[in-house]
Amino acid sequence: MCAVPEAGRVSPPRSRHPLLHRRSTWVVLAAAAVAAIVATAVFQPWKLVVDERVQEAVPAAPAAPAVSAGAPAPTGPVVLARGTLVSHEHDSSGTVAVLRLADGSRVLRLEDLRTSNGPRLQVWLSDAPVTPGTDGWRVFDDGRHVDLGDLKGNIGSSNYPVPRDVDLATLPSVSIWCARFSVSFAAAELRPVG
Repeated sequence: MCAVPEAGRVSPPRSRHPLLHRRSTWVVLAAAAVAAIVATAVFQPWKLVVDERVQEAVPAAPAAPAVSAGAPAPTGPVVLARGTLVSHEHDSSGTVAVLRLADGSRVLRLEDLRTSNGPRLQVWLSDAPVTPGTDGWRVFDDGRHVDLGDLKGNIGSSNYPVPRDVDLATLPSVSIWCARFSVSFAAAELRPVG
């Protein structure tokens, strides 16, 4: 027998999407949306396809007065150390040089850098040895390091002032360091020149 609805009683229409009416479904959807927003902020996936180019000139500083009569101070930068980048987490190439300017200040210069872009990339001087391959990816934050600032661009040449109190003999390597994931994108051993 068919059940006949009671007179005067209207049954609610059936939903075509019963899952959307459950509270747990809305909680899961909200959590997924929050997770997607957080993942986007942390991983910054757009940086995988967006390069930041920089082309800074070799720095110059005003000439310092001559130390002794007849002995002019050098007018251009003097190369104190240099190295070649090796790839770590990402394929990378380029060279690094530490320059002493005419006023005595020092600058680390990245030349012809080519690496991947990424979140929170920094330029570090470190006491860690430069080891090629995956063994060298995560060693630069194990010991002493000096953060010279955010990487200005993942393609090109750029300059980073070296603080006067930094002893380069105790920090013989450079790393393009991803602070977000604690991994080196590339590194170079600094070898003294002359």
